[in-house]
Amino acid sequence: MNRLAIALVISTSLVLPFAAHAVEYNLVQNDKSAINFTYKQMGVAVDGKFKRFSSLLNFDPAKPTAAKASFDVELASVDTGAQEGDEEVAGKPWFNTKAFPTARFVSGNVKALGSNRYEVAGQLSIKGKTQDVVVPATFTAQGNSGVFEGSFTIRRADFSIGEGSWAKFDVVANDVLIKFRITAASK
Repeated sequence: MNRLAIALVISTSLVLPFAAHAVEYNLVQNDKSAINFTYKQMGVAVDGKFKRFSSLLNFDPAKPTAAKASFDVELASVDTGAQEGDEEVAGKPWFNTKAFPTARFVSGNVKALGSNRYEVAGQLSIKGKTQDVVVPATFTAQGNSGVFEGSFTIRRADFSIGEGSWAKFDVVANDVLIKFRITAASK
């Protein structure tokens, strides 16, 4: 091999690993994604989910601090496992979906923690109330797709979820665990 060929092989082997990491994940695949929640009712864990949400996402693992994300969750798409529960939660004391049809999360800063773990600071808005939240997440590349997973806890009272006689925490606990799995492809 001549020197030029050797130089090409060496330079290519040095550049390719960095080029492989320059993938931006920005096409959320809703059919492969989920936003779920768990709360306690009378001391028993109850699971639910939201069936519809839209999102904007830009994430490059090589530049995590430049990442941006926003999620709009259609609160009327709540699935508590029972139609009666869905109707109750959509009502005025809970989500009041007629006045507040969506919950929204908008990312701010993204901090890389190592080992594909991140902290995403942002703002969560539900029922006209906005709170700063820090969301821990992991990211796993899977071919041309990437999967973000994580969970965080909100207090329903911070967002006036469960007003009137539901404002107490004796039947429905204040803490609600939000769990997500977001799959995104690169363009």
